Amino acid sequence: MLEGKTAVVTGGSRGIGRAIVARLCGDGAHVVFTYRTDGEAAEAVVSGVRAKGGQARAMRLDLADPEGPEELMAAAEALLGGLDILVNNAAVSHARMPLAETDVTFFDRVMAVNTRSVFLTMRYAARRMRDGGRIVNISSVNTARPVPGVGPYSASKGALEQLTAVAAQELGPRGITVNTVSPGATDTEMLHGANPPEALETVARMTPLGRLGQPTDIADVVGFLVGPDGRWVTGQNLRASGGLA
Repeated sequence: MLEGKTAVVTGGSRGIGRAIVARLCGDGAHVVFTYRTDGEAAEAVVSGVRAKGGQARAMRLDLADPEGPEELMAAAEALLGGLDILVNNAAVSHARMPLAETDVTFFDRVMAVNTRSVFLTMRYAARRMRDGGRIVNISSVNTARPVPGVGPYSASKGALEQLTAVAAQELGPRGITVNTVSPGATDTEMLHGANPPEALETVARMTPLGRLGQPTDIADVVGFLVGPDGRWVTGQNLRASGGLA
């Protein structure tokens, strides 16, 4: 479905990002993805994709660097020979912390990675992406179902959702669709790192389907949006949460 298409995925070495890279490559796209520290995990993704006949390349990058996102996009475009798909998945999260105890430096990093980097990659894509392209930004059901202790994270994702809505209006005339996917509780290292096991068991019981999401559940929604079947969907926020929100 994506043969001949090129894609950039931020935060592609683990969890949801890894599943997205695998899905896009499996559908035929040539993918460049980023990672920040875990080179072994990134190489494992590349090896796994290539073992199945796909094409993927990893780029080490800290998206909190103000120059990083656009440097990534320019380098990826040069490697790929153009740009058709952008998936902004990279994010910073943390164990729950009240606003009164939240450090300003940490707040700034969350906003830099989760929001500013998305703005910058989308700005580049708005200038350089081929007509008919696809942009998907990964948000969170925390914007619809707020809980104590995740203020900076929720704020960063709320801003991302508004950037998505505006970009859909601006890029629609070129046939470029722009959408948000908001995962619910998804079984990843990030989720387990920020929540005790008993909390995750409670959330699973709250979901009508009675389980946590899997990274492939989210990747399949992204695959739909960036593929030909998603051509008539833009400016939307698809809550892939198993009914949690």
